[in-house]
Amino acid sequence: MARREGYSAVQIGLHWLTAVLILGAYLLSDGMGDALRARVQSGATGTEGNTLHVWLGGAAFLVILIRIVVRRVMGAPEAPAGTPPLWEKAATWGHRLLYALMVLVPLGGALTWYGGLPLGDGHEIAGTALMLVAGGHAVAAMLHEALRRDGTMSRMLHPRD
Repeated sequence: MARREGYSAVQIGLHWLTAVLILGAYLLSDGMGDALRARVQSGATGTEGNTLHVWLGGAAFLVILIRIVVRRVMGAPEAPAGTPPLWEKAATWGHRLLYALMVLVPLGGALTWYGGLPLGDGHEIAGTALMLVAGGHAVAAMLHEALRRDGTMSRMLHPRD
């Protein structure tokens, strides 16, 4: 994977679109656990009864897959100079966990909603974990900026192509 000075406009746009879609799906998830369980028990599959939560989750999944391809092609910037090695390791593993959850949560929801697999409870737990990790990601970025003042947050606000 290539290393860059900063993120491109495409990468920044995909980052924020992902955040909006995931947050929207999470905020509209109330009652989805019951809906998923009912679908599995009734044997319903396919597209009947879709909710906005399902559509946002599907859109998030598609955007995340595109985002992964773009990141593999375009790369990502290295940690700012002087970043402590432990912080770099934490950022690497935090991003890996975040990406894993961003793929697994909508995939689990889709397998339950469309495939009738009994993964609704796991989907709900993983969705909450995703929100916690994403919140931690945001807090870490803000703390990084406040404590080190090294432009970490501006990299996701201002494109550097």
